[in-house]
Amino acid sequence: MNYFLIYLLIEVFVSVNISSQIGALATFLEIVFSAIAGFILLANFRVTLFESLQALQRRSISMAEFQKLNAFTLLGAILLIVPGFFSDIIGVFLQFSFFATMFAKKFLHAKDDRSFYNEQNKRRNDEEIIDVEVIDELSHTKH
Repeated sequence: MNYFLIYLLIEVFVSVNISSQIGALATFLEIVFSAIAGFILLANFRVTLFESLQALQRRSISMAEFQKLNAFTLLGAILLIVPGFFSDIIGVFLQFSFFATMFAKKFLHAKDDRSFYNEQNKRRNDEEIIDVEVIDELSHTKH
C-alpha cells in the first residue's frame, strides 16, 4: 500500500509539472497516443511471446529471462495504457530488456541467472564424483 501511495505521489508531481510545460492539448494527445501504443503492444504480445519461446527453445535465453522479458513487456504495455507521464516513462523503459533486467535486480531483488547456473553445474559435478574407499587387504591379514 505504501509503494502505491509513493507511486501515486510521484505520478501526480511528474504529470502536473510536464502538463504545465506542454499544455492541455499536448497532454491530452500524449495520453491518447500512449494508450494506443499500449494497446498495439498488447495486441502484438503473442508475437513477442512466440519469439521469446523460440529463443528459449534455442537455449539462447534461460527460463528466468523468458519470464522476465515477457512479464515486463506486458507490464510496460499496461503502464502505457494507464494515463500519466510517469507510468508512460516506466512503460517505455520496460519495453527494453536492459531496463527490465535492471528493474528486476533493483526492485525485485532478483538473483543473477549465471550464479544459479554455476551453482547447478557445481552440484551436478559433485554428483558425478564417486566416493571410493580403498581397503588394503594385505594390511588386514595376520602374518
